[in-house]
Amino acid sequence: MQRARWLPTGSRSRAAGFTLIELMIVVAVIGILAAAAYPLYTEYVQRSRITEATATLNDMRVRMEQYFQDNRTYANAGACGVGDPPFNAAESSFQVVCGGANANGYTLNANGNGAKGMGSFQYRLLVNAGGVTRSTVGVPATWALPAPNTCWAVRKSGKCS
Repeated sequence: MQRARWLPTGSRSRAAGFTLIELMIVVAVIGILAAAAYPLYTEYVQRSRITEATATLNDMRVRMEQYFQDNRTYANAGACGVGDPPFNAAESSFQVVCGGANANGYTLNANGNGAKGMGSFQYRLLVNAGGVTRSTVGVPATWALPAPNTCWAVRKSGKCS
């Protein structure tokens, strides 16, 4: 027969685990870290989506130049010589639209998709007999436009690509 082990009077055994205070401190630290990391993550996602706009604008420019080489004009019956890239609101962060095409030039606009959090962004590529001009037409209020505005802003500070 085993003897029962009794604790001396006045002492308590300490239960294993965490106290409520310790758990609340951990939750507070996680909350502070999340509050600091979320805005940085959001900006990172926006910057990654901007590359979609700039790449599509550059691709469209190549297609328009190829059309010009074949037809000696950028226009096709009042429209751009090549069709706008397909836009799927559920997947695309930007819609690229060609306009103002004539024998000597055209304008490409990349308009941000609000459903993807890019609604305030707008980039432009203007091609005319005088050359090529890149510009940032619109950015969110917390972003800065580049100065001079002759490039595509890819960072919150207005830094260009």
